Amino acid sequence: MKFIALGAAESGVGAAILARDKGYDVFVSDMGSIKPRYKQMLDAEGIAWEEGGHTAERILQADLVVKSPGIPDTAPMVAALRERGVPVISEIEFAARYTDARMICITGSNGKTTTTSLVYHILKNKAGMDVGLAGNIGHSLALQVAREPHAAYVIELSSFQLDGMYDFRANVAVLLNITPDHLDRYGFVMQNYVNSKMRIMQNQQAGDTFIYWTGDQHIPHELSLRPTAATVLPFSDAPEAGSTGYADDGTFRLTAPVPFTMPMSRFSLPGLHNLRNGLAAAQAALAAGAPAEAVEAGLADFPGVEHRLERVATVGGVHYVNDSKATNVDACHVALEAMPAPIVLIVGGKDKGNDYADILPLVKEKCRAVVYLGADNSKLHAAFDGLGLPIADTASMADCVAACARLAHEGDTVLLSPCCASFDLFRNMEDRGEQFKERVKALG
Repeated sequence: MKFIALGAAESGVGAAILARDKGYDVFVSDMGSIKPRYKQMLDAEGIAWEEGGHTAERILQADLVVKSPGIPDTAPMVAALRERGVPVISEIEFAARYTDARMICITGSNGKTTTTSLVYHILKNKAGMDVGLAGNIGHSLALQVAREPHAAYVIELSSFQLDGMYDFRANVAVLLNITPDHLDRYGFVMQNYVNSKMRIMQNQQAGDTFIYWTGDQHIPHELSLRPTAATVLPFSDAPEAGSTGYADDGTFRLTAPVPFTMPMSRFSLPGLHNLRNGLAAAQAALAAGAPAEAVEAGLADFPGVEHRLERVATVGGVHYVNDSKATNVDACHVALEAMPAPIVLIVGGKDKGNDYADILPLVKEKCRAVVYLGADNSKLHAAFDGLGLPIADTASMADCVAACARLAHEGDTVLLSPCCASFDLFRNMEDRGEQFKERVKALG
């Protein structure tokens, strides 16, 4: 059986190693360059690889292909494989075929990294469970199944990963929200993206759990169209009919999967968005078998996630906050709500079909200035210039931070919350956040 991994980063290399362990004839191909550490891993396993292009004759002979989530279905090689009837799946789908571990899965347009990390923190550090962390958060499920198997996995799932999952079953599934994101990958049709997110509940059975936020614009309606045998646990911002988790009079309250209460003052993360993340994480952890005392302890001391409303430094009385993970408009909206005014807002990057109208009132209300950071800022000018705020146009992090320092006054918050992907100027979201932190610390 010939196995091909398209893309030689975390997921592709992990899948290739698992495939080699299971007796496949494995080949790895990447259109770009492969990082040295991944080359070393492949060489150590005796797995053949290529970079800088795809050898079509070899790839089209595959019996099974795992593709990187970053490769769109419209890529010529993927289209050619599908025309030949070759299965093209995600690394998560492939890995799940070789484990009976319980799968605790989290998706959503926003909040999924925080919620995934929080569930893992509770299960591993507080409940002492044998659990791995995997998926979009940057750890290969396949490599763990091959070399470091666990009884359960907490998995962050992007829509791109869900698109390549067919038989995979989430024992506990969390869907936080669905707001416009990655529409460039979905033909700029919101329903296509909604359908992708709803795939997290496919294949769930009696005994499984589906957790969702009732305040979302799409999920309640979509759920009404998808009958499920799973136990459904809705959570809400405040008490409402049918909700099994909510905040009430300064208290976290869950009625299911088991009764749970906790003073909200003990929760370590600020903001309404984190209240929702906490409610979802608590229900998921309890559904996964964590005792109530472990859930409370984990909610109380969770440190948060890097690049998500991360306080970097205060320089000259100006507070700098790194929210590089805010790669869509809704995430920026949440950040603006959570931060005190006045704000100097940094936006820009690779546009994904964004509609900035939703945040314009907040920007006008709370922002002192807007700084554009991108290779092409024309859409940002069209969206924000009409607000009458001071603006700065930048195409490097050095220029961006310098402009923010000029525009900000003592007591202001400089907020990097870009609304956009990072790939126009940076390697990834993490690189953008790290460069921001470095430039801010250099100011002091």
